[in-house]
Amino acid sequence: MTATPTPTPRVPTTRSADAGPAALPGVFGAIPAAMVADPEEEHPVTAAVPRRPGRWYWRDVIAGLDPVADAAEIHRITAAYEFPWDYQRSLELALYRTFCVPSVSAVLAEAGEFRDRPQQRYDDTALLMAELVEHGVDTPRGREALRVINRQHARYEITNDDMLYVLSTFIYEPLEWIDSVGWRRLHPHERLAAFHFYRAVGQRMNISDIPEDIGEFRRWRDDYEAREFCYDPHNEAIGTYTLELMCAWYPAWTRPAVRKVVLSLVDDEMIRAFGFRSPSPTLRRLGSAALRARSAAVRWMPVRRVALGTEGTENRTYPGYPVGYRPADLGACPIQPRGTRAGGCPVAHGR
Repeated sequence: MTATPTPTPRVPTTRSADAGPAALPGVFGAIPAAMVADPEEEHPVTAAVPRRPGRWYWRDVIAGLDPVADAAEIHRITAAYEFPWDYQRSLELALYRTFCVPSVSAVLAEAGEFRDRPQQRYDDTALLMAELVEHGVDTPRGREALRVINRQHARYEITNDDMLYVLSTFIYEPLEWIDSVGWRRLHPHERLAAFHFYRAVGQRMNISDIPEDIGEFRRWRDDYEAREFCYDPHNEAIGTYTLELMCAWYPAWTRPAVRKVVLSLVDDEMIRAFGFRSPSPTLRRLGSAALRARSAAVRWMPVRRVALGTEGTENRTYPGYPVGYRPADLGACPIQPRGTRAGGCPVAHGR
């Protein structure tokens, strides 16, 4: 076991106006200095990595941090250093899972965004969440990302329980995925940090009645799914748009196989709520075996030394992100409408 230095966490910061360039040129206007993050100042724990760290280096760093006080930094290490691919795939499934609730899929169907601009909606969600993970909730970029998220949700009538359920999927879906097919099991601090990180996100989204205990929240989620999961035509429509989007990322001749692989990762409750044809048990076993084989190979790879955060988030709507962009430029109804400083929301409001 490689010896691990005990890091001293510092309060996340961003580059001040007199410590760097006044602004950067942006696609939709200049990027203020406050929106230009300095990774070394913002994340001192990950700023200096030993030359030859052992494979368990980041796990040992996490073990030395506090899962409540350092929740944001622990979650960032888990999502951007240890399991970036797993987190991206599991969050895709988490988002997909929310479409099994008729009241959620009805709002999405009414908005029409997943029908008309599914790639942009996917990229907006991925990038805004990556902003929060990369920069935290109380930095300039994090606060602006939350304003964008709250602006999108405020246009529609969404119940507190539905918001709370969506929040829960971002906690538990990745935890269950990694413990099932990840290259190592999660440290207890990683599980608690994910809970406390997203609880802080939910509080800043004005979601009420968020359970204070990770087990209590999981029980609430299970009860909600048992109560709300059922087939609805809106579920099927939004689920189909998203499934076709995932298939479109690959060459046309591979798409039938991609569709089967995606559905092999979807559990029976989701299949029924979408009204899809259930995959065969053999296909499910093959999908799980492929994920485990990948993780077995990852286990022997070197320690990741550079975070795969916003800069590593694949997207097709915003080429080159994050250079030249800020959170206010994202979303169907950006805080600063694209290409102009004036004007209203670029899409029609919902209910």
